[in-house]
Amino acid sequence: MPPEPTDSLRPGATALGASEGTPLHRVRALLQGFGPLLGLIVLCIAGTALNGDFATLDNVMNVLTRTAFIGIIAVGMCFVIISGGIDLSVGSMAALIAGVMILLMNRLAPSLSSPTSVIALGIGFALLLGALFGLVHGLLIARGGIEPFIVTLGTLGIFRAYLTYFADGGAITLDSDLSDAYGPVYYASFLLPVPVWVFLAVALGGALILNRTAYGRYVQAIGSNEQVARYAAVDVNRIKVLTYMLLGVCVGIATVLYVPRLGSSSPTTGLLWELEAIAAVIVGGTALKGGSGTITGTVVGAILLSVISNILNLTSVISVYLNSAVQGFVIIAVAFMQRRRKGAS
Repeated sequence: MPPEPTDSLRPGATALGASEGTPLHRVRALLQGFGPLLGLIVLCIAGTALNGDFATLDNVMNVLTRTAFIGIIAVGMCFVIISGGIDLSVGSMAALIAGVMILLMNRLAPSLSSPTSVIALGIGFALLLGALFGLVHGLLIARGGIEPFIVTLGTLGIFRAYLTYFADGGAITLDSDLSDAYGPVYYASFLLPVPVWVFLAVALGGALILNRTAYGRYVQAIGSNEQVARYAAVDVNRIKVLTYMLLGVCVGIATVLYVPRLGSSSPTTGLLWELEAIAAVIVGGTALKGGSGTITGTVVGAILLSVISNILNLTSVISVYLNSAVQGFVIIAVAFMQRRRKGAS
């Protein structure tokens, strides 16, 4: 069994200064924790006031379903950012996994009589490929000593280039019979749409892993102070590799849910998903430099960004083409506020 982290490694463990025990500090911490949720509530009120269709059940289900893809990836991204890392390749990774998954299923379909078996094999392959890509990232970063930014910036181009090559510059399309059999994975609903159930399950699992396991505590410890974590006998390299593999699996899960939506993959699939996933994590209160964060905040952050996009689609406040610009401004603003809070503490 790996040793338990010392007090200096526990999440949020700091030398308690006089200012940290004051009522003002506690109020500030409370607002910081509930800030994303309060922001979401304000946005929902504003959206309802701007357009009556915003608060309809159909629109709410649409927002949650579209949140599921980015939300699932954001759960894995939360672990990576808490550990002090980053992954810029998740959108390109999802596109390549989708393309290769479709190619495999189309190839297996003539030899297997059951579409369900073909889809099951495709799903398993997608999850395995995501874990493999995450393993490569983890090894290059942990064992190779290369900065996460550089590794994932490189693979961002590699993944999308290979997809473009396999698709010959066009799109890779799923066989129509398989598409019909696969459709319920996205379109079926049991009180809630299937993608939303999967998103909730991934978020719950991520929260339990982060808060209730030694691995989760080590992830936070490494992000807080990697050198101290090494002195405490934490296998930092192993934890980093596992963290990127976890993100890769999350990308695989999101891709499995995304493929039946359109039944194809092209060079534009997953474009800017990395921006949305990182924005969801940061807006949810996770420290950009690592060490602290919550899955609950990440889920709220992902929904908040989807609500912003939905409001832009339903109203004419600003052009929908500026959605990515809004997300970029949000990331910069939240990072700036985090830096100001750190400087003031």
